Amino acid sequence: MQIMTRRFWQQAIRFAWRDARAGELGMLCLALLVAVAALAGVGLLADRVERTLSREAGQMLGADSVLRSDTPLSNGWEQEAQQRGLQLAHTWQFPSMARFGQDMQLASVKAVSASYPLRGQVRVARTAEDAVGQWERGAPAPGSVWAEPRLLAALGAELGDSLALGNLTLRIEGVLTYEPDREMRLTTMAPRLMLSAEDLARSGLIVPGSRIDYALLVAGTPEQVGQWERWLAPQLKTGLRLDTLEEGRPAVHATLVRAQQFLSLVALTAAMMAALAIALGSRRFLQRHRAGMAVMRCLGSTQADITALLLAEFLMAGLVAALAGMGLGYAAHGALLAILGDLLPETLAPVGLWPALRAALLGLWLLLAFAWPALDRLRRVPPMRVLRPAQVEGNIRGAMLDYAPGLIGLTLLLAWFAGDWRLGGMVALGFTGAALIFALAAHTGLTLAGWLARAGGRTSAWRMALAGMRRRRAGVLAQVVTLALGLMAILVLALARTDLVGSWQASLPVDMPNRFVINIQDDQRDAVRQSLLEAGVSSPELAPMIRGRLVSINGEAVDPTRYEDPRAQRQAEREFNLSYADALPGHNRIVQGRALDGAAQEVSLEEELARRLGISLGDRIAFDVAGDLVDVSVSSIRQVDWNSMQVNFFAVLSPAALERAPRTWITSFHLPDGGQAALRDMVRAMPGLTVFDVTATLLQLRQVLDQTVAAVQLLFGFTLAAGILVLAAALSGTLDERRREAGILRALGAGRVWLAKVQRYELLLTGFTAGLLASAAAVLLAQALARYIFDFDVVAGYWVWLAGPLAGMLAAWAGGSLVLRQVLHTPPLAVLRDA
Repeated sequence: MQIMTRRFWQQAIRFAWRDARAGELGMLCLALLVAVAALAGVGLLADRVERTLSREAGQMLGADSVLRSDTPLSNGWEQEAQQRGLQLAHTWQFPSMARFGQDMQLASVKAVSASYPLRGQVRVARTAEDAVGQWERGAPAPGSVWAEPRLLAALGAELGDSLALGNLTLRIEGVLTYEPDREMRLTTMAPRLMLSAEDLARSGLIVPGSRIDYALLVAGTPEQVGQWERWLAPQLKTGLRLDTLEEGRPAVHATLVRAQQFLSLVALTAAMMAALAIALGSRRFLQRHRAGMAVMRCLGSTQADITALLLAEFLMAGLVAALAGMGLGYAAHGALLAILGDLLPETLAPVGLWPALRAALLGLWLLLAFAWPALDRLRRVPPMRVLRPAQVEGNIRGAMLDYAPGLIGLTLLLAWFAGDWRLGGMVALGFTGAALIFALAAHTGLTLAGWLARAGGRTSAWRMALAGMRRRRAGVLAQVVTLALGLMAILVLALARTDLVGSWQASLPVDMPNRFVINIQDDQRDAVRQSLLEAGVSSPELAPMIRGRLVSINGEAVDPTRYEDPRAQRQAEREFNLSYADALPGHNRIVQGRALDGAAQEVSLEEELARRLGISLGDRIAFDVAGDLVDVSVSSIRQVDWNSMQVNFFAVLSPAALERAPRTWITSFHLPDGGQAALRDMVRAMPGLTVFDVTATLLQLRQVLDQTVAAVQLLFGFTLAAGILVLAAALSGTLDERRREAGILRALGAGRVWLAKVQRYELLLTGFTAGLLASAAAVLLAQALARYIFDFDVVAGYWVWLAGPLAGMLAAWAGGSLVLRQVLHTPPLAVLRDA
């Protein structure tokens, strides 16, 4: 048969139309429709949410990219950016004393150009009654400043007053309540004072030797920004750094990465469930068409003819289902947007076609890859099958070999879809491994069922149920495995929605530290602790802080130029904040080595610092501390959660090594509502203290988190609905087999009530087994995802072990009841004739 002939396509269309009208392609098309709709709906919304969050996260830099330097920036870099069509803005940051009357306060001064910020807006209150402020762009007007509330409170100033800064007297025309690009560094956490770049030039504050952070902000299309960054990269040297979202705001970047991983997990789970439904649907197609293919072989059709017809039929059906799935995916995506409402940003990124096309391509691959084993058997049907019909049988090893190419291809496609090879590989391998374990467990259980059936009574309904399960070993194996995998997928998503999302939210608890106090002297420790207790802070803890520079590693002097990583160069040349303690903080985790020995000369290093600088466990390193050499050995490498807002250090030494060095003390704490007055009294009594407020930064992180959690939870509901449809498809794969067996039993005299009881027992046993296996696998897979992907500790509750078996029994009984009702009302002769 020539594939490209009109006669061939006419015959293929007739076959497809006949099978569609008879319902033979219904299960496959439904599975593909659900797969494409789920992937398209999830992919479209995930794509828009991710692009929107990424776009808004750029507001936290005030730009798309920021070039920073401690010396004036070259005009050539600015000119190159202008030639590439980028928008530009400048900022200058430095500490300086602000004066109001007789009072003085250290302020973090920030001068900005008129185009600041390029991304996002500042919020400025213009009246005393406005505690929130209005969104604005641009710099303060010349001759005026915007000040944070805590600076005004420290100085006792109000809106309309004038304060002195350098050579200038500037009017306070606004209260700065929000700044999009505020960095989380102690050196920039003094109360903010913002003025225009024009006033900075007249202030006399910039003199030779001034410590100023110069910044060039750029914004444009991703291509423009990327090209400029690549052009700039070779010119970066000591004292220069390029802040992107990952480098400049690591806490926000980590949040966005986890958001993408959560959304990808939902999409990958939907794809795996669709693959199961397609595999079962094709098995049913095989059962229905074995006799027809045998007749065609008897009439002279070759394997090549049958192969071409089947592939053409499936391709046409797949294209129709994929197009319908894309349309349904767009509709589902629109419905999800309507449900989300105000939880999403007001202006989402525009909808794109690529996620829907990608879903269609992935769906077609699922159809062809997981239907091919059944099609391959159909094309090999011998003509003698006309006289000797047989059920679809097979063994575990053969089935896995048949589906191996599809599984490998699916794994690669899922990793591509997720954009994360670890996540895609873990989900695909997790499902594949679970399928093998489920099959082996079910095989063992069926062997045990045979023994129990022989030990039971002659007419026991339980005995008949067990015997029937053992007799239909291949069908029951397929049903247990697919039902368990479907339930596992739903339980994994349920765990992601509860435990993983709960753990994520727990990483930003409501009582997270929002204040830092530094420059605490030895004789002020008790007074500070007492003041914090009066402010409502529970159990304040103070840590010693000593400045020191790393000077040697294993006796070799540290040379910053030998490191290729710019971050390693900066860390090798700057001073560290060191500390000492008898025991490491509870929120740090040792990944190599042992705890500190307080009486020995030892140090515990943060793992990323040790990796960048090439320091290993047992190495000897030396710090220059106020002119004294402190030589210590590395006793441990530890993991530090910098996003916890706790007091953390790159290097923690033993007390014997550092406790005699000159030091100050630092603490972080959560200041409850109503504690501001006591905190102000503490600062007035000890004016040398510096208090940093990080509430605004925490608000930014929590905003991004809340938006993402809302999206994930609603996407979970959509995928849960898709999972229920897939489970229904999996159960319907054994309809003919159950109808045939029920007809035989009725013909042999079995009553309708007794037959219903046997079927019910079998379904409940199947569902219980599948649910129990699904619970165990879901807990293990969720633990693996939490540990290796999301970096959280997950403790699954007892509900998982109850929900799995109960859901399995309910799903199996509900699906089987539909079949049972049809069978019980069908005459046995009609059932046997159709068999």
